[in-house]
Amino acid sequence: MADKLIIFDTTLRDGEQSPGASMTREEKLRIARQLERLKVDVIEAGFAASSDGDFEAVKTIAQVIKDSTVCSLSRANDRDIARAAEALKGAARARIHTFIATSPLHMEKKLRMTPEQVLEQARQSVRFARNLLDDIEFSTEDGSRSDIDFLCRVIETVIAEGATTINVPDTVGYAVPEQYGHFIKTLRERVPNSDKAIWSVHCHNDLGMAVANSLAGVHIGGARQVECTINGLGERAGNCSLEEVVMAVKTRRDYFQLDVGIDTRHILAASRMVSQTTGFVVQPNKAVVGANAFAHASGIHQDGVLKARDTYEIMRAEDVGWSANKIVLGKLSGRNAFKQRLQELGVSLDSEAEINAAFLRFKELADRKSEIFDEDILALVSEENLSGEKEKYGFVSLYQQSETGEQPHARIVFTVDGAEVTGEADGNGPVDASLKAIESIVHSGAEMVLYSVNAISGSTESQGEVTVRLQSSGRVVNGVGADPDIIVASAKAYLSALNKLQSKAERVAAQG
Repeated sequence: MADKLIIFDTTLRDGEQSPGASMTREEKLRIARQLERLKVDVIEAGFAASSDGDFEAVKTIAQVIKDSTVCSLSRANDRDIARAAEALKGAARARIHTFIATSPLHMEKKLRMTPEQVLEQARQSVRFARNLLDDIEFSTEDGSRSDIDFLCRVIETVIAEGATTINVPDTVGYAVPEQYGHFIKTLRERVPNSDKAIWSVHCHNDLGMAVANSLAGVHIGGARQVECTINGLGERAGNCSLEEVVMAVKTRRDYFQLDVGIDTRHILAASRMVSQTTGFVVQPNKAVVGANAFAHASGIHQDGVLKARDTYEIMRAEDVGWSANKIVLGKLSGRNAFKQRLQELGVSLDSEAEINAAFLRFKELADRKSEIFDEDILALVSEENLSGEKEKYGFVSLYQQSETGEQPHARIVFTVDGAEVTGEADGNGPVDASLKAIESIVHSGAEMVLYSVNAISGSTESQGEVTVRLQSSGRVVNGVGADPDIIVASAKAYLSALNKLQSKAERVAAQG
C-alpha cells in the first residue's frame, strides 16, 4: 500500500470533543453518510463505551455504512473493547481502535502505572481485541512525547499480538514537522516487525502545525494513514484538517507520490454540514473550504486569473465542490425536486412525515426569500428535530421594537412542553431583549459563553445563522438557529441550546 494514503476521519469522535459540538445519533448518521459519499476510508463513529448514546450512534452507523470501515474507540481494557465490538456487529467492515498513554508524564501523573504495567495492559488489550475482530488499531497516546526505546517495545509487542494499524499521535500538538517525521521514521526502522502493520499519524493543532506534522509523518516517516477531521474540528485548537491534507497530497502529487481515494467534489458539502450541525463556523480565510479560499480581490491577481487561471489558483474551486454553490430551488419547486436535493446533500429523512414537514418549512422560507441555496436547505433541515426526542421548547413568534435613543423591547411567544407562553423584557439591544424575554420564563441560569452570527449566503436577503453556546453545571452545548431575521434566528438558537441543556442524552468525552 505504499502508493495509497488511507484517510481516517474522526469528526464523529475526536471532533465531537469540542465543547458544545456533541451530536445526536441522527446528526452523526447524517454526517457519516456524507463521509461515505466523500469516500473516506475509515470513519471513527464514536467511543461506544463512553455512553449509551454513543453506543447507539456507533451501532446505527455500523449497520448503515457499507463502503467505509466503521471504527469505535476504546480504552485498553476488556470492558471497553467488548462494548466496541458489540456496537460494531453487523458492519460491512469494522475496526476496534484501542489506546493507552505511553509518555512518562501521562503514565506517572494520569495512569499512575509503571511502564511495565502499561506494556502488559497494551499486550493484553490487543490480544483480547484480536479475538473479536481482525482489524485492530493501537494508539500510543501522547506518543510524540514518549521515550523512543519504550515506544519501540510497546509497538513491537502489540504488532506481535495482531495490531494491524499503529498510530503514534501528537496528542497535545507539541511536535514540529521535521522532528515528528524523523521520529516516525526512526520508530519504523527500529521496530523489527514494523512492516506487519500500517503506520498512522494523528496530530493536534495547538501550535498550528497539525497538517504540516501529519504530512511530515507521511513523507519523511512513511506513515500511510492520516487521522483527521472535517474543518479541523476537535478539542482545544482542533485536529488535522481533512480537506487540507487531502488537497495537499492531491495538488502536490509530484512531491508526495501518493494517491488518495477521496471524492473531493463532496468536500465543501461535508464542511458545511459539519459546520451547521455543530455551530462551529468556518473562518472566511480557511484553506479549501473558507468563503475566500478562491476569491481574488487584488487587481493584479484578478488580471492574472482572467488571462490564465493557474497563475494564482493551484486548485480548481469546482474540484472541491464550489461549483455546487448555485441557486437550486425556488418557491415554484415541487416536493420531488426538494426531496432529490436533500439526497444530493446527504440528508436522509426517515419518514414521509419528516419530508413533508421539511418541505413545508422550505415553502415558507421560499415565500420570504426568492433565492434558495444549498446552505439554506441544510440550515432548514438542521433546525428539524430528527432525534425523535420531544423538545421542551419551541419557537412560535417574536415582536421586538428598537429605536435610536429608546431602550429595545421584545415580546416572544414560545412553547414549553407544548403549551404556549409569552415573555417580555427590555435589553441593551433587540437580541439582548429577546433572549432576556425567554429567560424571564425559563429561568435557566445558564451562562452564555458564545454568541456568533454568520450569513449563510452572500446577500442582504441571506438567512442569518446564529450560534449560541450555553454552559450550565459543567455542561456546554451549542444551539443553532437560522432565519432571514437575525433576531428570530437568535431566539431560535437560544431555545435550541436550552433544549440540549435539558436533554437526558448522556455525553461523556472520550480520551486520546
